[in-house]
Amino acid sequence: MASLLCLLLLAAAAATSPSRLVPYDLLYADGVRAYFARDWGRAAELLQRALHSYAGLRAARRACRAACRREAAFLGEPPGAGPWEAALFGRVLQRADCLQHCLGRRLGSAPSAHRASHAIRRDFEQREPYNYLQVAFFQLKKLDQAVSAAHTFFVANPQHLQMREDIEKYQRMSGVKSDNFRDLEAMPHWEAYEAGVQHYNADEYLQAVARLEESLTEALSALEECRALCEGPWEDEDEEEEEEMQPGLYEAIAAHYIQVLKCRQQCVLEIATKPGRISATEDFIPSHLDLLQFAYDQVGNQALAAECAASYLLFYPTDEPMLEKINQYRTELGEDTAVTARESIRHYVQRSLMEKKLIYYAVEHLGGTFNDPDLWTPDELIPENLKEKHREDQEKQKQETLDMEEREKRGPLPFEGIAVTMDSRQMNGTQRVVFDRVLTESECKDLLRLTKAAGESGDGYRARRSPHTPHERFEGLTILKAMQLAQNGDVDWRDAKLLLQASEKSRKIVESYFTPGKKLHFSFTHLVCRTAVDEEQEGRMDLSHPVHADNCLLDPEGQECWREPPAYVYRDYSGILYLNDDFQGGGLFFTEMDSVTVTAEVHPKCGRLVAFSSGKENPHGVWAVSRGRRCAIALWYTHSQEHAEQERVKAEELMEQRAVEQDPPDGEEHQGADHSSRSSSELPVPSGGARPTSWRHKPGSDRVQHPKELRARDEF
Repeated sequence: MASLLCLLLLAAAAATSPSRLVPYDLLYADGVRAYFARDWGRAAELLQRALHSYAGLRAARRACRAACRREAAFLGEPPGAGPWEAALFGRVLQRADCLQHCLGRRLGSAPSAHRASHAIRRDFEQREPYNYLQVAFFQLKKLDQAVSAAHTFFVANPQHLQMREDIEKYQRMSGVKSDNFRDLEAMPHWEAYEAGVQHYNADEYLQAVARLEESLTEALSALEECRALCEGPWEDEDEEEEEEMQPGLYEAIAAHYIQVLKCRQQCVLEIATKPGRISATEDFIPSHLDLLQFAYDQVGNQALAAECAASYLLFYPTDEPMLEKINQYRTELGEDTAVTARESIRHYVQRSLMEKKLIYYAVEHLGGTFNDPDLWTPDELIPENLKEKHREDQEKQKQETLDMEEREKRGPLPFEGIAVTMDSRQMNGTQRVVFDRVLTESECKDLLRLTKAAGESGDGYRARRSPHTPHERFEGLTILKAMQLAQNGDVDWRDAKLLLQASEKSRKIVESYFTPGKKLHFSFTHLVCRTAVDEEQEGRMDLSHPVHADNCLLDPEGQECWREPPAYVYRDYSGILYLNDDFQGGGLFFTEMDSVTVTAEVHPKCGRLVAFSSGKENPHGVWAVSRGRRCAIALWYTHSQEHAEQERVKAEELMEQRAVEQDPPDGEEHQGADHSSRSSSELPVPSGGARPTSWRHKPGSDRVQHPKELRARDEF
């Protein structure tokens, strides 16, 4: 009877459904074929239909699983209804029957026809169809739709170098409006969350409450949608497993069920990961409640502040500051007032703990692994044998920290006369140091002669304006360019050689101080000067270089630094070797993760080398150069040999070639390397004509021959 009622309800719901939903992978394949045939109109139509079909399939799965969960529930079976297997599996079969009929009616075909390959699913998750669509729309002269498609793809793929260039070109085109840069796949909870945090940081608590509540509601809704999609087919890593190795009935049921539970647990990471990011925001749900309780308190609504505090304590029941706050709220509201947590949060926590308990039982008794996505999981829930491994990992990390601190105190330095002026303790941080007397006054003057060549023939930006501020001019010279200028007779060979030697001397100092016995390679070397534009200093409020970290994307609001592209994630240590001090401003400063609280400052002077680790422990910036010209050698180092600076190898080869040459004849020409980049006037299409980057073409692979143009933009 229940099954019949389920089918009648689904039939009524399906009356308004489309007759047939074509599988999105077939539409996608046809769209890509039309694309490469340069049939732009058909390509755009098919790709849009593929995206619509993909969204429709997800919506159908969510709706059917929600409907069948109500109509074929597992709970409520009357006692004594028969053997437990019949009671349990009878409901399972009813649920399967419900899902089959519901999906069949909504999709218009067998659900199995909509099972796409892993590669196709990954393409849609990474928004790859929009990469094709933007080119097709551009060719069709539909500029507004091309811009929206390009922006949608770029939001989820910020490391895609070609699309970044295309976006910049669209921004320069006449007829393109700012409203065209829309994310067509925008996640409502992220838009609301970021707006809420901005209001919160601006002390606009009334607006913050509204947006954060909206974000929390949307996030919990997105979480339910994600969990519904976890009930897909069993995905076995070893698809060619022999028949005799196949699990039995209960083992197979357990394995598939635990796979579903793990997927559901990971959903919190999915909703907490901003599009384009790899890492999730920690404690995404609890952080909403923490922010809300404070904001409600500020607007005078202690009742809701207490409710949020009680909800937060479901995650962290021993959090002392929050316990004090809830006691304060009870006093203000009156002891007779009941303070309870939100029912939605209570349900979320209880369900998550139940699932974790089952997963940990399976890991302990049936094998496998589980990467718990939550920091708030109670310690008593984790089996003892897994706790031991967790403690071992913590001890190992602690020992590595102690070893690193010990390395900081090691010596001696590889050169005489060099002084350690400030260490990490004096600079209120970790992995920071300042050396003096690395260069002499005479050596600084010789290197400053090279900076004139940087102004005339270096790799400065367009119109030589700084990339970080309009109030300064920028001049830069790479190590290879210096050697090529010397080869052409534009600069003195001795000055170019000194740049090579001074940077190598700095590398040896940094290596011996921070990583003795572990090789440091150059990642990039850049002789840079910043000159204040005299007529544009009045009322100036910006920095010469904003606060950042060198191997991760600094997120001051979230107090995080994401070690992921487009950051230079392979960089391990950074250094600046100063050449002069006859200017105003231009000092280096370190901050906390908030990018505002200054913890240390370093004032430039000839021969001073400041070095530090490149990670989130050392956010730093440069004060504005308000008068004069600041010159320094910017240095980055890596432990990864595969990311070693290739231009340096070429520069050393030129120097060795010069050493073996004896008085080369006058007028001899030396051919330098051609590092010209693609003209910015080209059409905004991915490389290879009209061929965008897909799963057959690695993003940015057409750029490996020109690393200089990318790296030169990351100077201090």
